[in-house]
Amino acid sequence: MRNFLLCYPITAAAMILLASPVHAQEAERYTAVSKTAMSVTGDVWLDDFGITFENEETLEFSDLVADNFRVDGRRVPGSVYRVAEPADPELENGNQLCGSGDVTYVANWASGKGMSAIAVFTGRNPPKSSDEMCALYTYEDPK
Repeated sequence: MRNFLLCYPITAAAMILLASPVHAQEAERYTAVSKTAMSVTGDVWLDDFGITFENEETLEFSDLVADNFRVDGRRVPGSVYRVAEPADPELENGNQLCGSGDVTYVANWASGKGMSAIAVFTGRNPPKSSDEMCALYTYEDPK
């Protein structure tokens, strides 16, 4: 093994890239369909580690805090993630993801046949319902 490392040195940058949990190539691509998604986020790549937007800005998740969510008064299966480093990134056309503060949580759920919703939140506590969101985006599910 030692001879292998001497013959093929791995740079520190390569090691960081290999260890990074957010790889857009491995995450599933969601195609923007709502006007807000098309004008703000563009297509997104989402997995349990983070979300990458079309302009390559990312939000990494620190953990999954819930596996269900209340939408329009009904409990639905979904995922609520805590954002590791809250931010309100500038995305497509100079728009921000939320526009009213740093995003602290991201939730996604099935919003119809072949469609997914992604909502963003700015509160300190995990959101319990879509009533607390600062923005909602709709996407076509990965194929």
